[in-house]
Amino acid sequence: MPDVFLFLIAAMMLTLAPGPDNIYVLTRGIAQGKKAGLVAALGFSSGLFFHTLLAVLGFAAIIKAYPAAYHFLQYAGAAYLVYLGIRTLRSAASMSMEATMTPVSLSRIYWQSVIANILNPKVTLFFIAFLPQFVNMQAGHVAWQMLLLAVVFILQALAIFSAIAFFSGIVGAYFKRQARAALYLNRLAGCAFVGLGIRIALPE
Repeated sequence: MPDVFLFLIAAMMLTLAPGPDNIYVLTRGIAQGKKAGLVAALGFSSGLFFHTLLAVLGFAAIIKAYPAAYHFLQYAGAAYLVYLGIRTLRSAASMSMEATMTPVSLSRIYWQSVIANILNPKVTLFFIAFLPQFVNMQAGHVAWQMLLLAVVFILQALAIFSAIAFFSGIVGAYFKRQARAALYLNRLAGCAFVGLGIRIALPE
């Protein structure tokens, strides 16, 4: 079995770090109400199934054809996580909480969120680099392990996005009062990514 608990902690750090997805959910909730924010949360979470399919099928096919490629992917993934952490630490983490969005239908909000997530290549790259790091190769059933991790990621993302949408008014007011809060969240997430990358790269 993969290390689901450690994976869950890392996944939550990623989801909580200010980014286009959770900022959109927050601002949509502020501009159009909790229901709109919840629909956006559902849309972004639904889009993750696309990245899951690419990551699971792609990784499983590579390992089956080239078993030695696992170690290359392991270190490449670790390097990417460290890079992501450093980039996150250097981010200005600017967050605009101005609720100036034009109101649109809930169905349009949903599909806009799905498409925005699917068309984000950074999410695909992250999934391909992130999921394999928690796979237990000795246990076998690599594709099923990755699928389990992906489901855990999607569920926690939906839970966190939904919480952001539900408390969008409170959260938005907090970030307006505490302008540096997003910066601190980014720093925490960046340190977590760097530490995770180092842990993966070092021998057991």
